[in-house]
Amino acid sequence: MIRETAPQYTPADLRLTYEDYCRIPAGERYELVGGDLRKMTPAPSVKHQVISGKIEKALWGWVDDRALGNVYHSPIDIVLNEHHVVQPDILYIARERLGIVREANIWGAPDLVVEITSPSTAEWDRVTKRRIYGRYGVREYWLVDPEGYSIEVAVNNGKELATVQIFTSGITLTSPLLNGFTLEIDGVFRS
Repeated sequence: MIRETAPQYTPADLRLTYEDYCRIPAGERYELVGGDLRKMTPAPSVKHQVISGKIEKALWGWVDDRALGNVYHSPIDIVLNEHHVVQPDILYIARERLGIVREANIWGAPDLVVEITSPSTAEWDRVTKRRIYGRYGVREYWLVDPEGYSIEVAVNNGKELATVQIFTSGITLTSPLLNGFTLEIDGVFRS
């Protein structure tokens, strides 16, 4: 049996827009990718939430102490264009770019996006969302793997988000974007 592996895109005249997305009833969480709705998985696991909290706390403390911008966490709509609305786990926007922050959402690419994978989202985060984030100008992308106890850091080289390093147990994460920021990998994954 031959399977189609290329993404299926909705014809342009049938693609949903951000306006359509805003009319979705409350209660369900979706992302809008290429004009297609993608239902998000149920609430993240406790492990996911603990890891997310540790990373957000470290980022927020470092960014806030230096008045570098703001750190946000999901759920928050990132409107990349009228057909792409995503909700990353954690994001950072530099002070000089805070004009993209609106009352209800963010209009434009964050400087840093952090996605924490789960078995049901790993491929989506590694391939599709990475490609979207790269295309729309995210400068740095962290892909956190709770099962592999690792954080992959990728930077935008003008074409794509290219991996700089995969940080694992015993290694201290450094950020090309946030000069001087460090994060102990073991501390992130410790219960």
